[in-house]
Amino acid sequence: MQHLSIGQLARRSDVGVETIRFYEREGLIAADGRTASGYRRFAPAVTERLGFIKRAKKLGFSLTEIRQLLELAEAEGDRASVKALAEHKLAEIEHRIGELQRMRAALADLTRQCSGHGPVEGCPIIETLNEDAGHE
Repeated sequence: MQHLSIGQLARRSDVGVETIRFYEREGLIAADGRTASGYRRFAPAVTERLGFIKRAKKLGFSLTEIRQLLELAEAEGDRASVKALAEHKLAEIEHRIGELQRMRAALADLTRQCSGHGPVEGCPIIETLNEDAGHE
């Protein structure tokens, strides 16, 4: 089996070298050892694992959740556990979408109230932000 240097792994995976080092420190990937001169060596399969991590991140999974998914995959866990993790993430995303929609509506209302002309004094956006500052 031919091992990859960290630079080769980074190029093959389209991931930065520092990201690889970070994932290694976080225990998401592991080097197969080091060369006599101290360079990390990685098995080619780590490329696939990095792809898994990248795809999971694009779906919004945190590194902790990704670690759980990897552990389930490696331990041949059951689908119910994987589905539960995905459903939890979906619920979080739905909650965040709701928050973003409320923020959008509030900001849209404020921008409709502001003419966009004249001095800042009396601007409904600034006034609302100043009013809300005392309620946090």
